[in-house]
Amino acid sequence: MIPTKTESKSAPPSSTHATAPVWASLVATFFGAGRLRPGPGTWGSAAAVLIWYGLSRWIALAWQWEALALLALLAIVVGIPAATRFARASQTKDPQSVVVDEVAGQWITLLAAPVTWKSLLVGFILFRGFDILKPPPVRQLERLPEGTGIVIDDVAAGLYALLVMTLLRHFGLLTQ
Repeated sequence: MIPTKTESKSAPPSSTHATAPVWASLVATFFGAGRLRPGPGTWGSAAAVLIWYGLSRWIALAWQWEALALLALLAIVVGIPAATRFARASQTKDPQSVVVDEVAGQWITLLAAPVTWKSLLVGFILFRGFDILKPPPVRQLERLPEGTGIVIDDVAAGLYALLVMTLLRHFGLLTQ
């Protein structure tokens, strides 16, 4: 059995452990959102939703999909090495305070959503649900090494949620 994210946690690193570089800590914890309790993953997802809501007000509707896709890609590309460095420093396979993976997955979820309170809420709930339940092959992706396993399983959960969001929009349940 693969341990879940919460089961794989260990005690905070002692003063004898190495610390992650500042850039890796900032990115991995999404500027501290991952240090909030309880439920750091939920705080990371909430931060992603709120940031996208704020940014979307400054981006033309025609460019919002591309802008959000670029943000998600940036979270993945920078998040994997940051999560790797942070996990190595904490000597934990998947530290609970690493939430850049939730940010990437949440932004992927919202790619097909109009920026309304209702679709942001539905996207938030769907992503958190898929992230917690981890249907196949999401759980298996956790086996990938280091930061790749930390981030890619949430990317897959985001893709599941994106599929549901796309279906909801197709059937007129999410509108502008």
